[in-house]
Amino acid sequence: MHGHRHAYGPTESGTVLLDLGGDTGALIIHTGRDLRGREIEISRADGAAGPRTHSAVRERIVRDGVFHSAVYPDLPAGLYTVWWDDSTPAGAISVTGGEIAEFTWPTSVSPGAD
Repeated sequence: MHGHRHAYGPTESGTVLLDLGGDTGALIIHTGRDLRGREIEISRADGAAGPRTHSAVRERIVRDGVFHSAVYPDLPAGLYTVWWDDSTPAGAISVTGGEIAEFTWPTSVSPGAD
């Protein structure tokens, strides 16, 4: 990625609100603890929504424990590319209006690496 990292504190349960409905969905990218603070970029696979957007991976404390994720609220429905770095996709995910899509960050080396 860009090497962008931020020092965010943990997010408590109920502090992220998602406005879902119609053609608006959301995306959650689940990662490991090692990516906390890293910004992960996504973009529309068809280029319809313009440039990439990013969200930082944060520690999230919920009733069942602690996990790490980046949250992208208020996304127009469509196919999105999740970027490993500036030029390598980590995968693709379809966002559907009224729903939360979930993507698990790959745990191995960069996709496409030998």
